[in-house]
Amino acid sequence: MRSTADRIRQAISFEAIGLLIVTPLFAWIFDHPMGEVGVLALMGATAATSWNYLFNLGFDRALMRLRGDPNKTLPLRLLHALLFEVTLLIVLLPLFAWYLQISLWQALLMDLSFAGFYMVYAFVFTWAYDSLFPPRGPAREAEARA
Repeated sequence: MRSTADRIRQAISFEAIGLLIVTPLFAWIFDHPMGEVGVLALMGATAATSWNYLFNLGFDRALMRLRGDPNKTLPLRLLHALLFEVTLLIVLLPLFAWYLQISLWQALLMDLSFAGFYMVYAFVFTWAYDSLFPPRGPAREAEARA
């Protein structure tokens, strides 16, 4: 399992790198000022950072309970990314519509674009993060204690 400090480092680095990529990209794609997209992305990142910590903690605990190991297979990584983005999309949709003064339909299209980007990004980031900072399963915890 990951420590609290490791989970915080993971969540903050995920959001910071994501903001650096998504803000200029989506300002260009959706033809909105970078400041507007930046504020929207920052509000979304704040919500996502909190949810990221809680979601990953719950997902890892579920893996430990069901499998006895927090390591993710390829199908589990895909499920992890999909579930995270679907739940976040539900929370952020009204925020997008309100802040940009656009219809729910337009907000849904924009939110789905953000979700698609972040789904791929979450998959790649989490895999890279797990490679750089492997989670401790039962075998690794025994090694650490020895």
